[in-house]
Amino acid sequence: MLTDVILPCLNEAGALPWVLDRMPPGYRAIVADNGSDDGSPEIAARHGAQVVHVPQRGFGAACHGGLLAATSELVCIMDADGSLDPADLPLVAEPVRSGSADLMLGARRPQGRGAWPLHARLGNRAIATAVRRRSGVRLHDLGPMRAARRAELVGLGMSDRRFGYPLEMVVKAAADGWRIAELPVPYRPRTGKSKVTGTVGGTLRTVRDMRKVLATA
Repeated sequence: MLTDVILPCLNEAGALPWVLDRMPPGYRAIVADNGSDDGSPEIAARHGAQVVHVPQRGFGAACHGGLLAATSELVCIMDADGSLDPADLPLVAEPVRSGSADLMLGARRPQGRGAWPLHARLGNRAIATAVRRRSGVRLHDLGPMRAARRAELVGLGMSDRRFGYPLEMVVKAAADGWRIAELPVPYRPRTGKSKVTGTVGGTLRTVRDMRKVLATA
C-alpha cells in the first residue's frame, strides 16, 4: 500500500537530498513548498518528490496543502529539515495501518548536542501537559513525525494555518474519540539554521499559536 509523506518545506535545500533519498519503499514524498527561494522545489523534483506550491505562508498552510494533494489512504507528516529519519516512518505508520491506533506520533528522543534546545523542550512540555489536562490524552511530545488516515484527517476540519496546526490535529482528534498513541523516534540536529524551535523567538511564536488553539478548542 502506497503511503504519501507530507513534507512542509521552507528553504530546506541543504536537507532535502538526504531526506528524500532515505524514503522507504512504498512511501512517496510530497514536498509542500511554502515559498522557498533557495531552490528547494527544484531539488525536491530532481530527487523524485511531488512538489506542491502553497502560496499561503504558514507551517499549517503547508501541511494542509500537502494533505489536500495526497491521494493515499494512509498519510504521514514529517519535518523536512533532516532532524527526523524517513527510515523510521514505517514504525510510526504501522499501528495506524494495522488498526491499533488512529493517530500515531513519533515522540522525539534527542541524539547529540543541539538536537532539541532546552527552551523548545520546555515549551513542548507545557503544551503537552495542557493537552493531557484538557483531553486526557497522555503524550510526552507533539511529535513532528505522525501518521493517520487521510480522509479522517481532512474530516477534522483543521483551520489553523500557523504553528498551531499540529496541536489542533491532536485536540480535534481527541475530541472525536480517536485512539492517539506515541512511540520514540531519534531526533537529530537539523540541517541548516532553524526557523522555529532552534530560536527562542521561534519557540515563543509556536507556543503562542498553540495556546490560541487551546483557548478556542
